[in-house]
Amino acid sequence: MMSPLEIAAVLTSVIGIWLTTRRKLSSWPVILVSCVLYALVFRREKLYSDMLLQFVYMAFAIYGWWHWWRGVKEEGIVRVERLSARGIAAGVVVGAAGSFVLGFLMARYTDAALPHIDAALTSFSLVAQWWSTRKHIANWWLWIVVDALEIGVFLYKRLYLTSVLFAFLIFLAVLGLRAWHKALREQESGGQGPIVVPNSNLAAPESNPG
Repeated sequence: MMSPLEIAAVLTSVIGIWLTTRRKLSSWPVILVSCVLYALVFRREKLYSDMLLQFVYMAFAIYGWWHWWRGVKEEGIVRVERLSARGIAAGVVVGAAGSFVLGFLMARYTDAALPHIDAALTSFSLVAQWWSTRKHIANWWLWIVVDALEIGVFLYKRLYLTSVLFAFLIFLAVLGLRAWHKALREQESGGQGPIVVPNSNLAAPESNPG
């Protein structure tokens, strides 16, 4: 049974993502509200790693709100870059290390549900977000994998509406992957470098894409 809290969290997330694709300043306060709501949802479901991740996303939302307001840089204008094999290896190592440490702490000191799985998804979500801020195409691949696994967790916890939301984020990640590949081809052929791409995963409750 979907709770009013989960419904509110999903609706604000979808609205925030849509406003982000429109590059509206109002997207950031909406995203901030969605993060607060999802922190409460995950706390209730004892998904503590996901709950903690919302605070990271809150920081992104506050910074993005301030950054757009200051007019320093237009959000979503990116120059696509390839991620080197060394960068991929580093991301995997950092994600795995974070999974082990956070999973150990959650399993030992809390009553978290699925502590190791939840910790791994949280750790690799942060890696995907870092790759996204560095404009690496690989961030979309990682978001697709993480969001797909998150759907399994949410179905297990009977957060059905959130599962639908994450399926939507996968769809956005696929669109982002296609758009960034197109941008990269244009860059390498001497075309226009920057391309406007909505970074929907910054607005996502867990995660991403979406």
